[in-house]
Amino acid sequence: MSRLRVYREDQPDAPQTIEDHPAIAAALADIGVRFERWTADAELGPDAGQDEVVAAYKGDIDRLMEQMGFQSYDVIALRPDHPDKTTLRKKFLDEHTHSEFEIRFFVDGAGQFNLHKDGKVFEVTCERGDLISVPEGTRHWFDMGPNPSFKCIRFFTNPEGWVANFTGDDIAQRFPRFE
Repeated sequence: MSRLRVYREDQPDAPQTIEDHPAIAAALADIGVRFERWTADAELGPDAGQDEVVAAYKGDIDRLMEQMGFQSYDVIALRPDHPDKTTLRKKFLDEHTHSEFEIRFFVDGAGQFNLHKDGKVFEVTCERGDLISVPEGTRHWFDMGPNPSFKCIRFFTNPEGWVANFTGDDIAQRFPRFE
C-alpha cells in the first residue's frame, strides 16, 4: 500500500502517517512533488520486458515526455536474487540531489523515497501504479530494501542518466529503512 510518513528532521520516531492516495498526492504537492496513480492499458506478466511495459503505459509516457521535456526513458528491474543487490542498495541510501527531476513510475514491486525539505523528512512508500517526481535540487535518498523487488520506468532529461550530487549529511542513517 502506498504510504506517506512525515517526520520532523530531528524526530525520526514520531511520524504523521497518511495512507489515502489523494491525501498523499496533496501533501506532496505542497512541497513540489508530483505523485500520481497510473493504470496499464494491457495486463503485464511478471517477466514483461521493456517493449511490453512501454506499450502498456504509452499514453502516460507520451504525456509526461511532452509535459516535462524528457529526452529519454528506460525500464529497470531488480529482484531479490540479484548478485549485487547490497551494493546497489547502498548506492542510493545516502542523501543526494540531482540537477534534474528524478521521476520513477513503479510498474511492479515497491520502494521508499525519502525527501528532506523544510525541516521535515517525507518518507514515501511507492508501489505498483505509483509515479513520483522528485524536483531537481531536492535532498533525498531511496531505499529498495534488503531484498529488492521492483520494476520502474525512469525518465531523463540528462543524456548521462542518473547523476547524484551527494550532500555529505548523514540524515539518512537516522531514519527507518525499507525492510
